[in-house]
Amino acid sequence: MVCTMSFLRALLRTARLPRRSPRGAAGLLADDAVLLDAPDERLSPALVAAALGEYGPAAKLLATTREGAEWENRDRYLGRLVAFARNRDGWLTAWLAAAPHDPDALLVKAELAVRRAWESPVRAEQLRAVGPLITAAAESDPRDPVPWRLALDHARGTHATHTVFEALWEEAVRRSSHHYGCHVAALRYLSAAWYGSHRECFDFAERAAEDSLPGSLVRALPLRAAFALMIEGPGARTTSVQEERIDVAADLAITLSASFAPGDPWPAEVRNLLAFVLVARGRWEAALEQFRRIGPHAASFPWSSVSDDPLGRFLDARDETVLRVVAARSSAGRADRGRGPRGRGRYA
Repeated sequence: MVCTMSFLRALLRTARLPRRSPRGAAGLLADDAVLLDAPDERLSPALVAAALGEYGPAAKLLATTREGAEWENRDRYLGRLVAFARNRDGWLTAWLAAAPHDPDALLVKAELAVRRAWESPVRAEQLRAVGPLITAAAESDPRDPVPWRLALDHARGTHATHTVFEALWEEAVRRSSHHYGCHVAALRYLSAAWYGSHRECFDFAERAAEDSLPGSLVRALPLRAAFALMIEGPGARTTSVQEERIDVAADLAITLSASFAPGDPWPAEVRNLLAFVLVARGRWEAALEQFRRIGPHAASFPWSSVSDDPLGRFLDARDETVLRVVAARSSAGRADRGRGPRGRGRYA
């Protein structure tokens, strides 16, 4: 058994590192140019309006994604709108009062209820109570896979059997065979922390990635399986086979990341996860490249898994990466200068 968690334990530390790395020389943005979970140009107006108690822009945004079958965008925007509604839901209350059968309003209502139920000390009981809301959202537009992602999360929290899970999974993929959110929800159910194992989790993720379309975020699913294994505990130990699967997952995600332009907000969460895994594996040069590609788009996940200050942890990991790369390059340069002709040592 080989322990791979030495760098991960560094990520788990709560003490902040001083800002001392040569970020500019490494092609990285200044700290104050990095934003956490920054909304894109389509979501921003909806959030601004919601802050004013107005639901119109959010309704229009979700209706557009539904009508255009933009299921990935729909799921992502839903998540951000619901995160806002957890503390300020007056706009949603007004929307439901004005259009109680609107498919988009019903979806937001169901997602918000599920998230609040997950926070309850009696989670399973609360989740069972919100089941009809998920059903209503699913029935309001039978094409939409997003309510089935909710149903998969619901199944995990209510201790649903594998038989129930598989039936829900079939409904999800029948609507969108490569939907990233549904795949992530299924992966969580199959994880060792819930109702599966690390092997089952990796097997599912690797098959899904192999079957996915070029450029699909599903190709990063094995990276999610790797993350689930790596955060099992700071003292966790991994086998050489597991470490190989982690590195293969990272390599696949590196290829995926390279298919998007640097600074593109769409793969930002995947790139943040990839940087996390590469740092934990001590693959500093590869991690630095991902921090460059992330640009200003820091994401709460995965950094919030190891810190209450996800932006601070992101910046700390970025600085640590630069320092490690600079040190390694400096050491390599000294070694090269110490060699004579034909690669022989100076004093050979």
